[in-house]
Amino acid sequence: MGRCGLFAVFILSSVALTEGDPSSNGSRIFCYKVPRHCQENESNIPRCIEKQMRNCRFSLPRTKNPDFYLQTVNSSYEVTVDTVYGHVIHIPSEAVLKSSGEQLGNGHELHVTVSVLNRSLFEAQSDEGSPHEQVLGVWLGNQDVHDLSHPVRMVFVNVHQNGRGKCVFWKLLTNSEQGSWSTDGCNTIQNNTDFICECSHLSFFAVLISPDVPDPVDVQHLEYISYIGSSLSVVFTVVVIVMYLWHKKPKAGQTLIIHIQLTGSLLLLHLFFLASSVWSSAEWASCWTLGFILHWALLATFTWMAIEGFHLYLLLVRVFNICISRYRLKLSLVGWGVPTATVMICGMAGAYGKYTLMENASRTTSLCWVTTKAARYITVNGYLGLVLLFNAAILGLMVVKMQQLRARKIQAGNRGRRMWKDWASLLGLSCVLGLPWGLAFITHGPQSISLSAIYLFTVLNAFQGFLMFLWFLSITCKSFHEEQRSTKGSSMSNVTS
Repeated sequence: MGRCGLFAVFILSSVALTEGDPSSNGSRIFCYKVPRHCQENESNIPRCIEKQMRNCRFSLPRTKNPDFYLQTVNSSYEVTVDTVYGHVIHIPSEAVLKSSGEQLGNGHELHVTVSVLNRSLFEAQSDEGSPHEQVLGVWLGNQDVHDLSHPVRMVFVNVHQNGRGKCVFWKLLTNSEQGSWSTDGCNTIQNNTDFICECSHLSFFAVLISPDVPDPVDVQHLEYISYIGSSLSVVFTVVVIVMYLWHKKPKAGQTLIIHIQLTGSLLLLHLFFLASSVWSSAEWASCWTLGFILHWALLATFTWMAIEGFHLYLLLVRVFNICISRYRLKLSLVGWGVPTATVMICGMAGAYGKYTLMENASRTTSLCWVTTKAARYITVNGYLGLVLLFNAAILGLMVVKMQQLRARKIQAGNRGRRMWKDWASLLGLSCVLGLPWGLAFITHGPQSISLSAIYLFTVLNAFQGFLMFLWFLSITCKSFHEEQRSTKGSSMSNVTS
């Protein structure tokens, strides 16, 4: 079994057949042939399987097939099915009675069918992910059975997961070719490497076991951190911009101008993140607009972080001698133009709308965001990865340069103080260059590591606006002290003369 997840789909239906009824054969498809038939003839495979399994012919294949099981229930109301993979499905008597109409034992039979399906059958119909290894299809009647006091119990053994999981069912959307995973009515219990799923209703089910699902308590904590951090980032980025405008010099340095541009993009990012979270349930047009602007602000932040790295490279290579015609104008065109062109293309492709971040039985966390998986991977994951690789290389080059400069001027007495300043500078530049965003790529893995990375990622990036304020304050204070020192030096020289 794969370490990223194990899925099971439970299709539950019962068919009351009278012994000797000639209409039971007809031209219906054999149950064990339904998956292949739908795969070859239908585009919406999950919907086809659900429909065909309600009216298939109950017969075992000629040769033993480890991916198909057929069990007949005559008098026993409880049903237990064991698979060769070690997973067990237990259906309580309440569900059996509701499916059969309490007619068992009066010449009627109840057939339970289990089929192992491939994960690819669900890939095209879901934008939120697909099964990783296997899908188990179980059929127990064609009636809608729900609100069970004794839930259906499904045990998955030896899954070898390092993280948490969740039990969901495959929710077929009305008048749509797509479906989605939902946790309504399902409860998940984890016991070492075993996962136990209990669902209070029978439908077209899926059980998703994934290491990427935090505990609901952690989800709530992460939400609080995000909202508090983003709110503080909005406040402190506004303070930075006000400070810059209040003490603006006629000829501000190129570096300071770039810092202010990055601060402005961070202000928009956190502001519209909060707006998209609060108004995610708004009308489609409003959510589309919020997702559009939030995506634009995020890409602008990434672009200005890359420009910070590019400017630092010029400072290191040209040694404070940057002479590029209309340098600020060109940087502004890149910093704001590239995100604008990207979101325009995504907008024309209809990539924005309501996006579900996390979902469990008690609550759903949604955001107005990019709903198309390809657009997210290319414009967010891919673009961020390129920016971080470039900026990490620039930061590494700066460390080398700093070591070379320190080797030329060795002063043992101030060595500890210089090292502290160097580390503070590196941490500040890491924030400016956006290196904490790289934690997003290590949030998948063992639970202890991934959860810690998620917390650290949330704290650092939610409070990035506040960290930019500290960096801007340190630069301003340093510039003020240097001016005071130079003024004091000139005054002493005048007195001496």
